Amino acid sequence: MNRARERAPYLFLAPFLLLFLAFGAFPPLFAAAMSLFVWDPASGYASARFVGLDNYAFALTDPWFWQSCGNTLWLALAAGVPQHLVALPLAFWLHRHAGRARHWLLGAYFLPFITASVAVSLTFATLFSTEYGVVNQALRALVRLPLAPDWLHDPALIKPLVALVVFWRFVGWNVLLYVTALQSIPPTLFEAAALDGAGSWRQFRHVALPLLRPTILFAATLSLIGGLQLFEEPYILTQDGRGGSGGAAATTAIYLYRTAFDFGDFGTAAAMSWLLFLAIAGLSWGAHRLFRRGDAA
Repeated sequence: MNRARERAPYLFLAPFLLLFLAFGAFPPLFAAAMSLFVWDPASGYASARFVGLDNYAFALTDPWFWQSCGNTLWLALAAGVPQHLVALPLAFWLHRHAGRARHWLLGAYFLPFITASVAVSLTFATLFSTEYGVVNQALRALVRLPLAPDWLHDPALIKPLVALVVFWRFVGWNVLLYVTALQSIPPTLFEAAALDGAGSWRQFRHVALPLLRPTILFAATLSLIGGLQLFEEPYILTQDGRGGSGGAAATTAIYLYRTAFDFGDFGTAAAMSWLLFLAIAGLSWGAHRLFRRGDAA
C-alpha cells in the first residue's frame, strides 16, 4: 500500500515527462548529434558521415550566416528597445491614471500578442502592398508621391517594416507585464512622493523605475530571446522565403531553415542552431550581469 502511494506521483507525472522527453529534450540532443555529421535525409541514416566540428567551422566562415546574424541583431534591437521605451510609461499611465478603463485598454493592447503571427504578418503585407496597400494609397492622397514605396521588396524598407510588425505585436505583452509589476508596489509610496511635491514624471522616474528593475530585466530578456529567434514575420513579409532582396531581412532562423530544407544540409543547419543557442545564452547572461552591476552601483 505504501509503495503504491509512493509511486502515484510518478504515475501522474509520467505523461508530462514522456512528452517532455519526446518533444523537449530529444530534439536539441538529436540536433547536437546531427551537427557532427553530414547527412542527406533522402538517403536515410546510413548515409550519415561523421565530420566532427567541420559544420561549425563552415558556419563560422559563411558570410551569409554572418549577414543573417547581423540582420537578426538589428531587428531584435530595433523592435525590442522601442517596445520597452513605450511600454514602461504607458503602463505607468494606465496604472495611475486610466481608472476603470485600464482593463479595457490592457485587453486592446494585449490583443495583437494573442493573434496568430501568420495572420498579423499577412495583414501587414496587405496594408503595405505596393500597388493596392492602404498605406501607399494614403501616401498618394496626402503627399502625392510620384512613386509609391516598395515596402516589401526594397532592402532599405523591409527591415524597418519587420521591426514595426514585431513592435506592434509585443508592446502590449510588455505593457501587461509592467502593469502587473506596478500593482505590487504599495500605493503609499506614490502618495508619499506626491506629498513631497513629486509630479507624475518624478514618481515614474524615482519610485516606479527603481522598483521595476527585476521586471525590466525579465521583460528585456524575453524580448532579446524572442528577437533572436524571429522567423514568421520576416519569412511571410518578404514573400520569397529568402528574407527579401539580397537577404536584407533574412534572420538566422530563416537562413538555417533554408540550409536544411532548401539546400538539404541538415548537419550545418543543426550546427547553426546550436551557435544561435549559444549566442542567445551569452547575450542573456550578459544582460543579467549588466543589470546586476547596475544594482550594485
